[in-house]
Amino acid sequence: MRYTTEQIVEKLTELKVVPVIALDNAEDILPLAQTLSENGLPVVEITFRSAAAEEAIKLVKANCPEVLIAAGTVLTKEQVLTAKNAGADCIVTPGFNPNIVKYCQELDIPVTPGVNSPMAIEAALELGITAVKFFPAEASGGVKMIKALLGPYASLKIMPTGGVSVSNIKDYLAISNVVACGGSWFVDKKLINEKNWDEIGRLTREVVELVKQ
Repeated sequence: MRYTTEQIVEKLTELKVVPVIALDNAEDILPLAQTLSENGLPVVEITFRSAAAEEAIKLVKANCPEVLIAAGTVLTKEQVLTAKNAGADCIVTPGFNPNIVKYCQELDIPVTPGVNSPMAIEAALELGITAVKFFPAEASGGVKMIKALLGPYASLKIMPTGGVSVSNIKDYLAISNVVACGGSWFVDKKLINEKNWDEIGRLTREVVELVKQ
């Protein structure tokens, strides 16, 4: 299935949490994606912070058809093409790069660029972007900053990422324009490298229950 931006926003609104994953070994993604899916989170953001990203995306695409795949920390056109060809459903960038956004639009793959200022939001709106990542969320003023930005940009859909934790995620999700939050505490690299799927499953259930309340 090929998702539109609207369908992705709809799915994320339903799930409310996006696991932001940095992998050392691509083969770890299958037990991880299965653990997340079985515990209520059929979504992964596989970041291009490691060389394992491309292979990990391919593995999820081939083996976990129910899992929505975002390619994260995408910085170059080469990475966009690699992610798309590997089977990513959408692209997530840490900042706003108009060339990357336009390239994603040319390739017809949904993109959620990172913003944390009115200037970046205006540039995104100019290119028809309606859903953005707010990054780094906590360091950029968190809940207060998002509420301030939504004054003039009331139609924007937002995914805060960076510094989101079990202690503040509900504050972010209480803002009506916040679609979902990106987080990594429940998919910590140490837990992945230890193959501690039980603990990842427990933490996933915990956050899924929390955001449902």
